Amino acid sequence: MMPLDGRANVIRTEGLTKVYGSVSAVVELDLDVRSGDIYGFLGSNGSGKTTTVRCLLGLVLPTSGRIELLGMDMPKASGTVLERVGALVEGPAAHEHLSGLANLVLLDASGKAPAGPVGGGRRDRRDRASHALGLVGLQSVGPRPVRGYSLGMRQRLGLAAAMLRQPELLVLDEPTNGLDPSGIREIRELLGTLHSSGTTIFLSSHLLAEVEQLCTKIGLLDRGRLVLEQELHVLQAPTGRVVVVTPDPDRAAALLGGEVEERDGERFVVRAADAGDLNARLVGSGVRVRELGPERRSLEDIIDEHTSRRSEDEVAG
Repeated sequence: MMPLDGRANVIRTEGLTKVYGSVSAVVELDLDVRSGDIYGFLGSNGSGKTTTVRCLLGLVLPTSGRIELLGMDMPKASGTVLERVGALVEGPAAHEHLSGLANLVLLDASGKAPAGPVGGGRRDRRDRASHALGLVGLQSVGPRPVRGYSLGMRQRLGLAAAMLRQPELLVLDEPTNGLDPSGIREIRELLGTLHSSGTTIFLSSHLLAEVEQLCTKIGLLDRGRLVLEQELHVLQAPTGRVVVVTPDPDRAAALLGGEVEERDGERFVVRAADAGDLNARLVGSGVRVRELGPERRSLEDIIDEHTSRRSEDEVAG
């Protein structure tokens, strides 16, 4: 059934459950990923993210529940569906003695590359492989065997393999693992470009700053259960309070009085309906304003609000 917003379901689960012995890894999970989403899949270690991804791709059979990818039942339709899906899950695999280019050509020739018809012969496969390597910044690596690749280079190769055939859906598990800040930025920009061209992206990551910059929607797991699924712009809508930073904190406190709901040194959180009016009042009274704007909750705050953990170290998935 087509969702009310007119966008097709790309990933949909109903009551997805996976039990290992006495351990319920995933419990009654209802995911809703639609065409055009960049979906950030979040949760602490052991929350069930990897198990969920493996179930989605048919690598693990669920104990109960239903899974649809691109409108078709999984794993029943995996032979058809997975040709249209690119995936990087639990680290990239490769033939260590071959170059990155040779690995991609071999993957293409095997028929295991995602999406699109196999074109022509070896020349077409080599051209596609070279293009994919260029997308992830590996075009200049040359014939070096993969055994000599760094972790970051291996991660880029895995991304190139996932994007070899311009898939409709990309499923990525920690795609920036092992990359330096410059590499992370490049991959973020690449994923943004792919999204603009029509690719739906399902992204598991522990880098909350990257998720905030890239994702349009998030799903949050806690102990195998989906405790939050919402558009990110809705979650981070203005709270109705204004954040003010001033080098004149005492004067600001005296002027604003009971309107101040939180104070930390020079930073104030003020209950105010109109940020412009608040700014005018402060400046008109001789209070210098260094920063002023609507308060928005951080993704970390949202996660803490909806899960049972509190340690920042447990954010990683």
